[in-house]
Amino acid sequence: MAMNTYEQDMALAREIARRAAAQGGRAMFVGGVVRDGLMGVPCKDIDVEVYGMAPRALRAMLSELGEVVEKGASFGVYGLSHSNLDIAMPRKERRTGDRHTDFDVSVDPKLSFEAASKRRDFTINAMLRDVLTGELIDLWGGQADLRARRVRHVNDATFAEDALRVFRAAQFAARLEGEIADETVALCASMDVMRLSVERVFDELKKALLKADRPSIFFRALREMGHLKEYFPEIEACAGVPQNPVYHPEGDVFEHTMLALDCAAALRTRAQWPLGFMVAALTHDLGKPAATETQPDGKITSYGHETLGLPACEAQLRRLTNQTKLIEYAKNMMWLHMRPNVLAQCHSKKKKTRQLFDLSVCPEDLILLSRADASGKLDQPYDEANEAFLLERLEDYRQVMARPMVTGKDLLAAGLKPGPEFAHWLDRAKQLHFAGQDKRRALSQVLAEARKSGA
Repeated sequence: MAMNTYEQDMALAREIARRAAAQGGRAMFVGGVVRDGLMGVPCKDIDVEVYGMAPRALRAMLSELGEVVEKGASFGVYGLSHSNLDIAMPRKERRTGDRHTDFDVSVDPKLSFEAASKRRDFTINAMLRDVLTGELIDLWGGQADLRARRVRHVNDATFAEDALRVFRAAQFAARLEGEIADETVALCASMDVMRLSVERVFDELKKALLKADRPSIFFRALREMGHLKEYFPEIEACAGVPQNPVYHPEGDVFEHTMLALDCAAALRTRAQWPLGFMVAALTHDLGKPAATETQPDGKITSYGHETLGLPACEAQLRRLTNQTKLIEYAKNMMWLHMRPNVLAQCHSKKKKTRQLFDLSVCPEDLILLSRADASGKLDQPYDEANEAFLLERLEDYRQVMARPMVTGKDLLAAGLKPGPEFAHWLDRAKQLHFAGQDKRRALSQVLAEARKSGA
């Protein structure tokens, strides 16, 4: 049976370790592959550090195994073109500027395990495992922290040199469903994160949204550290915004958003676009801070929040990414997120659900978002009949869209002239199609209405 990529990379790592040992070196697994191995989780990124070999000797040895890829030759990091391995030498780092690349790096093959692992961020990432013998080197208590689901930094001075570690702490806490050590929270709270590139912050957000079963922990941790405000001010603005307790017994808008986000995480494997779906769950209620009012009778309302929130949704996402497709997807989902459950609860006519799904950039994900939204409440279980109804109606929409319908070419061939009203008549034909009229009748009626209007 052929080996998969992971097995091939592990076999290659063992071969590197054997050859290194023959030259007096020692190869160690480091980072995520050690951490995830202790958790019983597969890790596709395999990092190996080779001790006791000079850079030139290591490169020459690697060249015997394939084409060497210099991933950071000045940092002592190599790869092989036919693998996903990162092969590095132990090194020391010293920050020299504000950018994440501003480090003075010095490779030292004779560096001790303690000195090399001291530069790592968290104890759970600072463990080493001998590639050949399996011996675990845990100098900072990483195994105990992993068992306790605790994120704790290794060293005050080296940790504070990279502000991205604030966000890494939050996303690891989310993935572990654990907590950040008090001393790490305090250190993170003192760090300036405003000079980080948004791309790096967005990368940590994606890991939390796509790898954690409870991504809400990421945002709660940032809030505890006082760092939600810099990159997620629209999310932070939801805290303290009241909701009608009849429909939202869980509390304010922030609490509902966090619950809905965790519900979405349980559904994301079913989503057509998991990242877009999770971002939509995060941003779906950003209109409530602007829309929420307390009526004279004491009732709390947020009428129109699904449209009032569109600027806030765009502002929040523009701060993190320039991916227009993602931003437009999230805005479309925000605009429509209230409608599926409303239509399901009143068992609306097919024309209404056809119109809804036609407005959606992704009807499948919209149905899932409506479920996550409705599930993000305390003591109010989701009505499974709603999703069953919506999925049945989605199939109806697909069938209707597969039938012959009036096109722009049909209208032009029938004599309608291009102009400002043309899109209106094309949409009118589609609505007649959704109402059940066949193509011939729909075309005839549109032409009659167009002529009557003078088009």
